[in-house]
Amino acid sequence: MANPEHPRLIIHDFLSLDLCKELEFIHKSCGTVGYRPNVFSTTLSHLIATNCGHLIMPFVPIRERLKEKAEEFFGCEFELFVEFTGLISWSTGASIGWHSDDNRPYLKQRDFADVVMYTADSRNIHSVDEITGGERLTLTLWFSRDGSHDEDAKLIYFLSEKQLPRSIHETRSFLPQPASSRMYWFPSVSASTYESGFDICFARIHAHGYDLYSLQDISCFSASDSSNDLSEVSMAPLRLAREHELFDEEFVNILHVLQAVQFYCWKASELQTSGHEKRINVVPLSPSQREEVNRLKHVFLKDERVPDKLFSSAMGNERSQQPFNWAHVSAAVTAWEAYSNKLVKEMLLSLPYWKTHQSIFSVPSFDLGK
Repeated sequence: MANPEHPRLIIHDFLSLDLCKELEFIHKSCGTVGYRPNVFSTTLSHLIATNCGHLIMPFVPIRERLKEKAEEFFGCEFELFVEFTGLISWSTGASIGWHSDDNRPYLKQRDFADVVMYTADSRNIHSVDEITGGERLTLTLWFSRDGSHDEDAKLIYFLSEKQLPRSIHETRSFLPQPASSRMYWFPSVSASTYESGFDICFARIHAHGYDLYSLQDISCFSASDSSNDLSEVSMAPLRLAREHELFDEEFVNILHVLQAVQFYCWKASELQTSGHEKRINVVPLSPSQREEVNRLKHVFLKDERVPDKLFSSAMGNERSQQPFNWAHVSAAVTAWEAYSNKLVKEMLLSLPYWKTHQSIFSVPSFDLGK
């Protein structure tokens, strides 16, 4: 593995399958439009900015293990700082840049949960080949010896500035707050009107077979309205619809819906075998409600074929393999709240230690009073 011409380290099966699925859940429920076409990004600073700072908790032990491996392999123990942590995905049609050497055997060994570490210089110029089907998700970390580029200090500052709950016993402090609609609009546009493209949050929800029903009047809303108007709708209360049924549970905004849907996709098999049946209220969609659902779909998706090609293909047979039941969706909402609340408590208990050391690290359980 130690090739002086192209120094790189490959570690197979570095992460567990369930941890990979957890990172996938975070990305698909929080990600924004990335830096080039068909690329999507979830950074830790964005999670904090959208009131999802608790979702950085699964990253913490992974970052520590990766930094230790990098320092050990490259002979720079206790010298590295994490400069950037992000989940980056490439969907059908996406490709990145360039490469200088065609002798890249590690590209043929990209199994699930593998790690590739390499120097960020001319010895390891790299690329991502065009994605012809599905969605390729990568956890990306950059390291630096320059402490001024340390990501931790910035993240701790952002967390400290957020209006965090004063007590770990406060409830519903985990509800997400969408960023500007421009961050979710694909393709990214600079104009004030949204005459083309689509909202990736709505698109991911739609790819799983759901529609949205707005609790506010959108009869005067048009497809060319400004991003401010789009944000107004996406930040307002919404309900889930499927085929001819309306799920009578209110979600505070579109990210709340998306996280619940993606959590259900992550945990569907467990929810289906748990035997938990929560009483739910599902009502038929009235003709006027169906009209509102279709209007909202047209505004946020424009042409359904484009987002379906981008996201539905990445799901493979996922939808057909999961028998649908509104009771399981309702159970997923409850389970998602418990999962999020648990992470919020862990973050709040860890934050004082992070502030003291100006470093994000796994605080031992006995220090957290567990």
